[in-house]
Amino acid sequence: MQCTRKVTDGIYWVGVNDRRLAKFENMFPIPRGVSYNSYVILDGKTALMDTADSSVAERFMENVAAVLDGRALDYLVVQHMEPDHCANIAAIIEKYPDVTVVGNAKTMQMIGQFYFGTKAKHTLLVKEGDKLPLGEHELTFVTAPMVHWPEVMVSYESKEKILFSADAFGTFGALNGALFDDEIFFDAIWMEDARRYYTNIVGKYGPQVQALLKKAAGIEIDMICPLHGPVWRSDLDLLLEKYDQWSRYEAEEDGVLLVYGSMYGNTENAVEVLAAEMVEQGMKNIKVYDASVTDCSYLIAEAFRYSRILVAAPTYNAGLFAPVEHFLNDMKALNLQNKKIALVENGSWAPMAGKHMKAIVETMKNMEIVEPVLTLKSAIQPAQTEDVKKLVEELLK
Repeated sequence: MQCTRKVTDGIYWVGVNDRRLAKFENMFPIPRGVSYNSYVILDGKTALMDTADSSVAERFMENVAAVLDGRALDYLVVQHMEPDHCANIAAIIEKYPDVTVVGNAKTMQMIGQFYFGTKAKHTLLVKEGDKLPLGEHELTFVTAPMVHWPEVMVSYESKEKILFSADAFGTFGALNGALFDDEIFFDAIWMEDARRYYTNIVGKYGPQVQALLKKAAGIEIDMICPLHGPVWRSDLDLLLEKYDQWSRYEAEEDGVLLVYGSMYGNTENAVEVLAAEMVEQGMKNIKVYDASVTDCSYLIAEAFRYSRILVAAPTYNAGLFAPVEHFLNDMKALNLQNKKIALVENGSWAPMAGKHMKAIVETMKNMEIVEPVLTLKSAIQPAQTEDVKKLVEELLK
């Protein structure tokens, strides 16, 4: 049986939830699953906004057919060509052979690249500012390149004042019967997934997100319909504020993230000593993570969240302990900036981790490195108590 939700009179959610997938993009753990959102507009003409992942094709096609209820599908609007949203293009064309596929030049190119031999009878090439009248509803297309692929566009529906936002404003997490932000406890349950989704997937493209936010500021928006996660109709300001912070690489909270790697517990113990000293010096907002057991996507989300970071790692083969190196390289790749960072290295005979950590951090923008690097020789020593206090004092300034 179909499972759909009414968004407004004439617009329906026809997406599908996936709780079987272990890792989104085969990289990011999604213990709460994910939704693949798609929407049908019913008017004088009908339009389908994107499709869904191949793993949910049967349910998706059933939902579309149920909402159309025997009507023809006039338009398929392709806003984003990532396969979790475009995998059913060929199935839609086969089922509705007279459909017009709507997309920009890059979209049409990618359809041919992903689905060789898939060719719609009718296509409509659109660009920035073009409009598509459906009857009382009308779509205006707005390009959003590199949010987070080059072909991405969003669509503004002027009658209902809805922004169909592609991957922007999305989040991990399956929709448990609820569709709208006022049907869930977003801050308590969903915010961490929203942050982790943005920082790991879109985080590199802060300037491009800022450009989209500026375009969005010029139109009246009552609802945001993303391709993942809840539909926003109540507290849009919260979502827009978070996207503004994240895309400007501005910390949400004054606090310290401590990330460490430790082979036999000595570096871990040093981090415990440092965390306790931070509390002694008045810092209450502290998070501590072992890079060896915490998926890096969670570490990245926390790195965006907090104003200060401490990274501790042992030397390994004259280099840097691999899980910590992965974390720092991800920070760099995702354009993280505007942080104050302290470094702690360990090495029983030739400490080198600090040199390697500094080499990565120094390539990042607006990163203030606390000097000097704290060096451990196998384990933290009582004689280093003053060094610990000074390092914490400098980090917390």
